[in-house]
Amino acid sequence: MRSRSRYRGSVRSRGSSSSVSSDPKEKIWDCCRKLIAFMCTQVGVGGLIVGYAVVGAFCFRSIEGTKERPEYELVSSHRRNCALALWELTSTENVFNHTSWRMQATAIIGEFQKNVVDAVKRGYDGRTIDETWSFPAALMFCLSIFTMIGYGNLVPKTGPGKAATVVYAVFGIPLYVLYFLNMGKVLASVFRWVYTKCYQCSMEKHYDDDGPPPRIIVPSTACLWVMGAYIATGTIMFAEWEKWDYLDSTYFCVTSLSKIGFGDFVPGANIIESKSGHQTKLIINFVYLLLGMGLVAMCYNLLKEVVSVKMHDFKEDIMLCFEDIRLRAVACYQRNHSPDL
Repeated sequence: MRSRSRYRGSVRSRGSSSSVSSDPKEKIWDCCRKLIAFMCTQVGVGGLIVGYAVVGAFCFRSIEGTKERPEYELVSSHRRNCALALWELTSTENVFNHTSWRMQATAIIGEFQKNVVDAVKRGYDGRTIDETWSFPAALMFCLSIFTMIGYGNLVPKTGPGKAATVVYAVFGIPLYVLYFLNMGKVLASVFRWVYTKCYQCSMEKHYDDDGPPPRIIVPSTACLWVMGAYIATGTIMFAEWEKWDYLDSTYFCVTSLSKIGFGDFVPGANIIESKSGHQTKLIINFVYLLLGMGLVAMCYNLLKEVVSVKMHDFKEDIMLCFEDIRLRAVACYQRNHSPDL
C-alpha cells in the first residue's frame, strides 16, 4: 500500500509539472526571457541597434513628414505670383517697348529672388517634406542621435518631433554604448584569431612543441592599418557617390567615425543627387558608419590589451631593477662591514 501511494504521488507531481509547463502564460514568459537573453548577446545587440534605428526612422517620418513646411509653400506661392506677374506684364505691355518691359520684369524677378533668399534663411532648401524626411534620411538622423554625432542638417521642427528626439536619445545612447562594448569585443576576438593564424603561418616555430605556445598580441600598427584601410574605402565611396574631392571625403570619414560631426559635409545633402535616386545609397552609408563605430571599438579593445601588456612588462622591469639595486646594496653593505680575515 505504501509503495502504491508513493507511485500515485510521483504521478501526481509529474502531472502538475507538465500542467505548469503547458501553461500558455509560462510559455510566453519563457519566450520573453529567452528573447531578452538573446538580445543581451553580441548578435542580439547588433540586431537591436539596427531595429531601434529602423523603428525610429518610421516614427520620425510619421511625425515630421505629415505636414509640408511653410517655407516650401511660401516659395511655391512666390513662384506662382512671379509667373503670373510676368505673364500679365507681357500681355499688357507693348512688346515693342523692350526697355520698359525689361525694367518691370527685372523688378518682378528681383522681388522673387528677395523672397527666396528670405525663405532660405528660414530653412528652405528646395526639397519637399517627403524628400527631406525620406526613410534613408530619417535613418541617418536616428544614427546621428544615438551615436551622438549630431550633424545638424536635419532637425525636427515640430513640438512632438522634438519631444520624441529627447526620448529617443535617452534610450538610444545607452543602447549604443552597449553595442559599442559588445561589438568591440566580438570584432577584437575575430581579428585577434585571424592575426594569430596569419602570424603562425608566416613565422617558424621557435618554441618547443611540448611547451605551451607563446602569447601573441596584436600590435597597435595592425589596428592603424585596419582603420586606415576602412577610412580609405569610405573616402573612395563618398568621393564617387557625393562628388566630393578626396580630401573632403577623408575629412568626413574621420570626423564622423570620431563622432565630431561638424555637419558641413553630410551624405545625401545634394538636392540633385537626392532626386535622382541617391537616397538609396544612404542605407549603405548608414551601414558603413555603424560598422565603423564597431571597428573603432575593436581598435580600442586591442589597444587596451597592448597597453595592459606593456604596463605589465614595465612593472616587471621596474621590480627587477629595484631587486637588482637591493641585491647590490646588500652586497656592498656586506663587503664594507665584513670582518677582516
